[in-house]
Amino acid sequence: MSSRPVVVVFADIAGSTALYEALGNERATEAVTVVVNWLGDFIRGQGGRVVKTLGDGVLGAFAEVPHAAGAMAALMRGHQQNLQLWPPEARLQVRVGMAVGEVVEVDGDCYGDAVNLAARLCERSGPGEVWMDGPAAREAGSGHDARFVRLGGMDIRGKSEPVTVYGLEWRLDEDPDSQTMQAHLPSTLGALPEGGTVQIQMQWSGGGRVYGPGEMPLQVGRAREAPLCLDDPRVSRQHARIDWRGGSFVLTDLSRFGTWVRFEGGEPVLLRRDACLLHGRGQIALGVPFGDASAPTLEFQVSEAGVRVE
Repeated sequence: MSSRPVVVVFADIAGSTALYEALGNERATEAVTVVVNWLGDFIRGQGGRVVKTLGDGVLGAFAEVPHAAGAMAALMRGHQQNLQLWPPEARLQVRVGMAVGEVVEVDGDCYGDAVNLAARLCERSGPGEVWMDGPAAREAGSGHDARFVRLGGMDIRGKSEPVTVYGLEWRLDEDPDSQTMQAHLPSTLGALPEGGTVQIQMQWSGGGRVYGPGEMPLQVGRAREAPLCLDDPRVSRQHARIDWRGGSFVLTDLSRFGTWVRFEGGEPVLLRRDACLLHGRGQIALGVPFGDASAPTLEFQVSEAGVRVE
């Protein structure tokens, strides 16, 4: 038994449970096996170690954070290429959680806080996302040309204090000017007070729905698979995401051109790879500011669950 600092990565398939319901056990198992085997081979090819496979995912380890960050960015880009080549049933999105810290190795397996944190970040992230904690992001940024979306403080199961989380930007076609702060900057979101059960109502051209905390994260974008899809060329495929963190709904911009938020009675706030709390009533403009009458917009209202919203 030995203890040493490593970079732990969890990579798994997003939405695998629904896949089994849609395809049946045999076809779903074949599709999952293809993706999991590819994930393991890729991690090994990047100089990492596959600790074990976990049904629909892989637990891996790297010696250095910058190397691990670069490997996960390459993994995501490689997987996007696979999606164009693989049969439809194998076109499954993946997600990754990363954390750095001391782990205990026993008979080839890894145990420790970093392992647990990487697993929690993976399960909280969305399809096509790489999430890491602050220490990993700072170390990755010091030795790798990486950019990050600061996602703010999140309550993570098993942690007594909120964890500041960062999302790794791995797409090569992103506009560098649209990126926000590097990982060494502190988060603007800290721990938020727990409140009662709340809901958020979203309305857009041709649709509307009420969502609860258990339905988060809510992806917003032009991609057809986005739960809240706006078919407008000015909207990025993965434009924004709404999360439930510490008792509040949090909007994070993921786009190239920005997201504008205007609370009732207030001035518009521009988000460029940043986040803000959603409260009360307001509007969200995607890719184009409110001054453009044709801007694709959403209306939102946060209220107590069970309260009828007019």
